[in-house]
Amino acid sequence: MEMHLQPLATTCLVSGAAFAEGARVASFLVRVGTALEIVRHDVLETHAAGFAPEGFVACKWVQAYKPRRAGENADRALKLTAENLFVTLSDPTTEPTPENTRLVQFLALMLERKRILRPRGRTADGERNRYEHAKSKAIFEVPAGELTPEFFVAVQEQLTVLVGAPKVKTLAETPTAAAPTAV
Repeated sequence: MEMHLQPLATTCLVSGAAFAEGARVASFLVRVGTALEIVRHDVLETHAAGFAPEGFVACKWVQAYKPRRAGENADRALKLTAENLFVTLSDPTTEPTPENTRLVQFLALMLERKRILRPRGRTADGERNRYEHAKSKAIFEVPAGELTPEFFVAVQEQLTVLVGAPKVKTLAETPTAAAPTAV
């Protein structure tokens, strides 16, 4: 799963104030209009509570602002993969929301299947699953949850916003079994 996003803005969408290094910036991924256009909105955390973007908000996270260094590969930073999204949303400084928690749980399952994350059991209180990131050896704790049909329906809605709806095969595209021939 890959998608390309706009880079982190340098000014707050609400106030127009320039972000200072270390300022806490809330980023929203929003589907705009009927098209599958994903837009990133960045606002100062102090303005995030009153910010209501038009469209469906797929997820939100807060991060400390770091200005881009000269010579930094901006294209690489714009490519948001499932792994990057997981690392961003599971960062301890990102405030958990039901939407983010659900997405992090799903991404952990997906990345475990790809062997990007390795399961390391549960925390002592049993509330969180522990995963080790294969490349960085960082340990991530993901809230344990019930994998109910409702969970997957909600995740499917979020993923539809991020990567688009699955293509539905038409009857003409569906392979049919060969008719038996008479002998």
